[in-house]
Amino acid sequence: MTATDALETRLRHGLRNQWFAVLPSSHVTTTPTSIYRCGFRIVLWRDHLGRAYALEDHCPHRGAPLSQGIPMGDKIACPYHGVQVDADGVAVKVPGSPGCRLEGMRATRSFPLQERAGAIFLFVGENNDTPPTELRLPEEFSDPDYSSFLCYTEWGGDYRYVIDNVMDPMHGTFLHHHSHSMSEGDSIANFRIVETDHGFVFEKDAQRGVNFDWTEFLDLGSMWLKLEIPYPKTGGPGGNFMIMGTYTPMQDGWSGVFHWRLRKVTGWQRDAWRFLYRNRLEARHWHVLEQDRVLIEDYEPGANQREILYQHDAGLVRLRRYLKQKAEQQLEACANG
Repeated sequence: MTATDALETRLRHGLRNQWFAVLPSSHVTTTPTSIYRCGFRIVLWRDHLGRAYALEDHCPHRGAPLSQGIPMGDKIACPYHGVQVDADGVAVKVPGSPGCRLEGMRATRSFPLQERAGAIFLFVGENNDTPPTELRLPEEFSDPDYSSFLCYTEWGGDYRYVIDNVMDPMHGTFLHHHSHSMSEGDSIANFRIVETDHGFVFEKDAQRGVNFDWTEFLDLGSMWLKLEIPYPKTGGPGGNFMIMGTYTPMQDGWSGVFHWRLRKVTGWQRDAWRFLYRNRLEARHWHVLEQDRVLIEDYEPGANQREILYQHDAGLVRLRRYLKQKAEQQLEACANG
């Protein structure tokens, strides 16, 4: 594999030594679930106490999918020959050949797992022995004044297209012009980049609080894009409508799209907004998200290799460069042992 191919593979599968949201918590039950994320096929399941586990969906004996097997608490038994693999990836029991060399081997990749904000997060290390970093979420998730809903969907496109879409505030003025929350403001704008401790803000110059006017990128060991959209009075009580997004590569050509929709509301206003959201606003938000999905899924292969960019694209260029540099650093570290 050439250096260029290795770099593209790393970017397509996602950076290593990062936490990735992989599924809403409600999607993981005592019945094993098989998913593709970050270049791996992964099995997730819960024990009878509700604790979740994640392993590569690969039996170390003959490669059969563990997801077709039987969960046994913190272990799962392969359906093919009964090999039991625990949550650390150790083959703890080989019923057909007790004491064989496979028994006791840590031969299946395991993934450190945490549940936060209604989602399952996995740490994808450089290798199976890489210790996980701290999982840090944007501060709004720990602020009791914010109320949120998790919106999860899967799109038929490279996750990098989703990132580019969110790092492009100007598309809201055109693609979403008829949305109840994105019809205001000027259709011509200049942008600037403001560096922060954990990333940067890409924002319209001299327009704030009018439309989709800025996006913030944060690298906290998990990567996030944050934006705000002002609400009209019909949006109910509270401050601006915030979207917190993180995006995860699935199998090639598919993306896991996580958007938390937040609003700073307390007391009776929180209850009023949550009721209004579920009964009136959520369908409108899905409509806007569908506009993005339909457009991105209709991109021709390699469309981003024929771009002619301009000033409004400075944010996505900055973020692409950041991801590329991190991927290059990781590959260099691997090459140097």
